[in-house]
Amino acid sequence: MSYKGIKGIIFNFITGSFVDGYGVRTTIFLKGCPLRCIWCCNPEGQEIYPEIKLTASLCNLCRKCVKVCPRGAISLSPESEDEKCYIDRKLCTNCGKCLEVCPTGALDVFGKYVTVDELFHLIKRYEVYYRSSNGGVTLGGGEPTFQGEFAYALLQRLKEDHINVALDTCGYTKTDLGLKLLMEADLLLYDIKGMDPQEHLRNTGVSNEIILANLKKLDAMRKEIIIRMPIVPGYNDSESNIKSAAEFLSQLKSVKRVDLLPYHEYGKVKYKQLGREYKCRAKPPTIEQMKSIKEFLESYGLNVQIGG
Repeated sequence: MSYKGIKGIIFNFITGSFVDGYGVRTTIFLKGCPLRCIWCCNPEGQEIYPEIKLTASLCNLCRKCVKVCPRGAISLSPESEDEKCYIDRKLCTNCGKCLEVCPTGALDVFGKYVTVDELFHLIKRYEVYYRSSNGGVTLGGGEPTFQGEFAYALLQRLKEDHINVALDTCGYTKTDLGLKLLMEADLLLYDIKGMDPQEHLRNTGVSNEIILANLKKLDAMRKEIIIRMPIVPGYNDSESNIKSAAEFLSQLKSVKRVDLLPYHEYGKVKYKQLGREYKCRAKPPTIEQMKSIKEFLESYGLNVQIGG
């Protein structure tokens, strides 16, 4: 298969990961996602194009960005430390001209275009660690099926070299290519964000019927699956939701483990850098809350761990 010219957009590339599958892994974060989870900690992964990142505290008020912006989208307010540099996102086209002149790094970008071959050569540098630890590469995001052609081509290139490929996925895909990608990955890290369709719609912007239906298909194929359940107090941690999840997951045959992921606020700063409002009002769950949910799921015969 020829991969020449197949290009995608990523926003992060992490080596030496131990939490995105088995062994030592390289995790690649693809941009673009069909969900808009209220608690999303990677908002820079939602849109499928490069986005200007603004860290106003680094701005030295040189005005170079103001002068070069063709849309007049940037303004300065020297009297405000937090808002001394401002981007009108309705005017900004993410053209990147401001990045070329910013001397301090206050202006940067979330998202970089790469080809399959470029990414493969980067991944190969760490091959010895994959081989010695039974590790591999994890495609995450965002949502990897959202860039189906690019993600599938990369998966095929890695498989040609016998490198294990995991997919960290929300499971929301309607396309044949998206399903093919899920079916051919070696390991699926499959998100379950809620069981009630209407609650799921409120929390993520989409209902969960497609997600659960795809999971059933993959389970029937005996795919190796690790379930990831974010626990967000006040949003998806109700007794009824946890009970429904336990009943549903305990009927599946291919789930090796359930990872409970406690909500955190580490992503809040990125909303500010993107000029967006952070709307989640949850507080991180306590250790006692997490242990209680873990024990309840285990009572249904599930293999559960906190974190993952």
